[in-house]
Amino acid sequence: MSHLVPSGKWDARYLGPVPHDSSYYAKCMLGGAIACGVTHAGITPLDVTKCNMQVSPGKYKGLISGLRTIAAEEGSRGLWKGFGPTFVGYSLQGMFKYGLYEIFKDTYSNLAGEEASAKYKGAIWLAGSASAEFFADVALCPLEMTKVKIQTSAAGTFPVPFGAAIAQMRLTAADTRFPFGSLVPLWSRQIPYTMAKFFFFEYIVGLFYTHVFTAPKDTYSKPTQLGVTFASGYLAGVICAVVSHPADSVVSLMGKAGNKGKSVGQIASEVGFANLATKGLGTRVIMIGTLTGFQWWIYDTFKSTMGMGTTGGK
Repeated sequence: MSHLVPSGKWDARYLGPVPHDSSYYAKCMLGGAIACGVTHAGITPLDVTKCNMQVSPGKYKGLISGLRTIAAEEGSRGLWKGFGPTFVGYSLQGMFKYGLYEIFKDTYSNLAGEEASAKYKGAIWLAGSASAEFFADVALCPLEMTKVKIQTSAAGTFPVPFGAAIAQMRLTAADTRFPFGSLVPLWSRQIPYTMAKFFFFEYIVGLFYTHVFTAPKDTYSKPTQLGVTFASGYLAGVICAVVSHPADSVVSLMGKAGNKGKSVGQIASEVGFANLATKGLGTRVIMIGTLTGFQWWIYDTFKSTMGMGTTGGK
């Protein structure tokens, strides 16, 4: 019974190498902001191409050809459209996604108690990640809507600079439904994605430390632990991409001028589930697998540097 508060009561906040106090949660928020902001912004060219493949599949038929088409028509700067709202939006989302996950996971574990939290830890991972993402998407939505509009608008039809784009979204709010018009489809995409991301990451890390690295976790070097983190994050990311792709397609299609005023159901009916689930999926699997692997690696590197240990595998 080594995980006791001074009063002698079991507490999930004392399970790790350091107590989970307000300083711990604040550092997790900062680590999440860095991990998500840097990685999402860094793959903007892939995101621009993926969004255009979803919105105009007849013109943008594949990743390489799509990249070439955008570069030929708009120059290399066209590949980086939406960098500003991507960086700011996903930094905010990452701050809440990772920070609130740690808070909710501890809270739900303590509500369940020692025995139930161990028995149903998968359910706690799912509930904690879903709760965190609910709030994270509220912060992300206005920036995501702006990013998609910048990336899918024909050259010269919508401002590209961050500030001008936000101002234009506000001016045309009746048409764009800014700032929260895409919140429901965003929840539909991001909550399943995040649930898969955290559940499968925690599960795969557990498999590594149960079947591959069978000695106590803290006996392994930091590079080894971070290698486990990256591999687990990459594999979880592939699953995430498949689970959330149909909703991601809807979010992209809502930014298309021809879909102005249409409901989510109408767009989905017109495009068809098969197209929603497959158009741009290959690109997104590559993008999200790599993205998720590096996000977890950056997050755990930050935590490790702060003396907080890596995530999972307890």
